[in-house]
Amino acid sequence: MEFDPIPVGSCSKEHQTIYKDWFNIADSDNDGRITGSDATKFFAMSNLSRQDLKQVWSIADSKRQGYLGFTEFIIAMQLVSLAQSGHSITQDLLTSDVDFRNLKPPTMDGLDILLKKKHKQKDVDANGNIVSLSSVTSIIDGLKGLYIQKLKPLEVTYRFNDFVSPLLVKSDFDAKPMVMLLGQYSTGKTTFIKHLLKRAHIGPEPTTDRFVVVMSGTDERTVPGNTVAVQADMPFSGLTTFGTAFLSKFACSQMPHPLLEHITFVDTPGVLSGEKQRTQRAYDFTGVTSWFAAKCDLILLLFDPHKLDISDEFNRVISSLRGHDDKIRVVLNKADQVDTQQLMRVYGALMWSLGKVLKTPEVMRVYIGSFNDKPVNDAVTGPIGKELFEKEQDDLLSDLKDVPKAACDRRINEFVKRARAAKIHAYIISHLKKEMPAMIGKAKAQQKLVDNLAGEFGKVQREFHLPPGDFPNVEHFRETLSGYNIDKFEKLKPKMIQAVDDMLAYDIPNLLKNFRNPYD
Repeated sequence: MEFDPIPVGSCSKEHQTIYKDWFNIADSDNDGRITGSDATKFFAMSNLSRQDLKQVWSIADSKRQGYLGFTEFIIAMQLVSLAQSGHSITQDLLTSDVDFRNLKPPTMDGLDILLKKKHKQKDVDANGNIVSLSSVTSIIDGLKGLYIQKLKPLEVTYRFNDFVSPLLVKSDFDAKPMVMLLGQYSTGKTTFIKHLLKRAHIGPEPTTDRFVVVMSGTDERTVPGNTVAVQADMPFSGLTTFGTAFLSKFACSQMPHPLLEHITFVDTPGVLSGEKQRTQRAYDFTGVTSWFAAKCDLILLLFDPHKLDISDEFNRVISSLRGHDDKIRVVLNKADQVDTQQLMRVYGALMWSLGKVLKTPEVMRVYIGSFNDKPVNDAVTGPIGKELFEKEQDDLLSDLKDVPKAACDRRINEFVKRARAAKIHAYIISHLKKEMPAMIGKAKAQQKLVDNLAGEFGKVQREFHLPPGDFPNVEHFRETLSGYNIDKFEKLKPKMIQAVDDMLAYDIPNLLKNFRNPYD
């Protein structure tokens, strides 16, 4: 299974210099990003039809960021050049035999005049930094601003970070998409990552007892968990809530690799089967898994055909993924160790086991294969099995390739989910505050509220007409609530709720509209 970098976007140094000058012309506000208005003016010099330019933008901005960086700009120019030479602009061009590296730049009418008039002056502030003339130049920038202005105040007021999820920081928005691998002991999680990278990622061995984040870096090194958690440019500061016991079992493995430029992998410990081994963990394994699940763009559940039984801890782990069902993919690994007849039985048994745990009416997508560097065992699987494994590997590879493209959409989706969860949390906290007596009997009233938490959730749901499936887990909420004095909570502040409602109803749709394909 190969994960080759797409050749489009690479070019000679000579062409790169040309494109850099062009990029500076197109980037009117010198922020390093070409947005819709800049693009329409610049691309018009190509004299291509609006439909062709729409396709060019769609392919170049495959991640749907709402802007073109320098690399995406080169891709766009290469596609324009191909369109001018008579090629049909489709996604298939990316995998064609076109020599992108030596492709001549396109013809742009009037561009030479603009280059001659270009002044090398930049707006500079007192510190010598380039001044951004636009505060929002991408969808992600817009989400950052909306979070700080409208959502974060609500979260802080009603202690959302204590009950549900830590407050977001800049690195949470800017992080590369993540793929987490979960599975019981020896299901091939680490080998799967090695297979994709075509090399062993460095890191502490064995990985059975620790979480290892595999990400891009300028050189090969391993960063200890305590260091990773305090680095502002990494999205892992929220893990400090799980304590030193967890951070000592957490590490980051960095290395230069084309795939890691787009995706970060999370290699998790093998889930244990015995209750004794589970209780020996000094940290909340299920809680950590749930934290990563909220951050990840894709979750791969790996199974071994000889170990289909789902242990109690693995059951708890899978249950903790509730609300992230759309991210889950199931991988039946090492499938070439059983023959075709056994494989059918194994597949049926796996689906039956998953049906008991996942409790969703939809059938979960299961990829069947042997994801390691060894050739498929033809003697066991036969030619039909080999062909099946190759097709399944291609499908899984396609899913992984789509992860960076869908990253921006996923950020928006998670942001909206978080906003709705914060609203419901505010309603719950303010309702509990309202139910407390003004003077005497507060301790007794609090205990009654905690004991009847499910009933109080029902009252909130009926009063504000909220979906019951969006409410948090009662037991987890009760456990956290028991450490607080309900009387100290804030009353409902309608203005804060209205600000979040306006953000969901108007601000986010307008943000998406402003940064959509300018040729739509």
